[in-house]
Amino acid sequence: MKIKATIRKVVKEDKLKAFVNFTVENDFLVTNARLLMGKNGLYVAMPQRRRMDGSYEDICFPITRELSEEMRNTVIKAYEEALQKQEQKDCEIDKEK
Repeated sequence: MKIKATIRKVVKEDKLKAFVNFTVENDFLVTNARLLMGKNGLYVAMPQRRRMDGSYEDICFPITRELSEEMRNTVIKAYEEALQKQEQKDCEIDKEK
C-alpha cells in the first residue's frame, strides 16, 4: 500500500512531536494527525472530534494492523527527515552568524 506523509509542523514538546497530513493510495487524505511520544515510543494519533459528553473519538482510523504499522512507519520516517532538514537549517544559520 502506498502512503505518503507530509510533516506540517515539528513541535518541541514532551509528548507532541509533530502535526502531519498523509495520503493512502492517493485516494484518501488524512489531515491534522499528530505524532506523539507514548510509553512505548512514537505513535500516530488520528484526528479527533469532541463528543457531547466531553470525550473524544477518532474521526477515521486504520482497520488492519498492517495499515496501522505502515502509516506509523511512514510518518516516523517523514518526521526524522524533517528533523534532519531542520538541523541543517539551524547549522547554516549558526555559520552565518
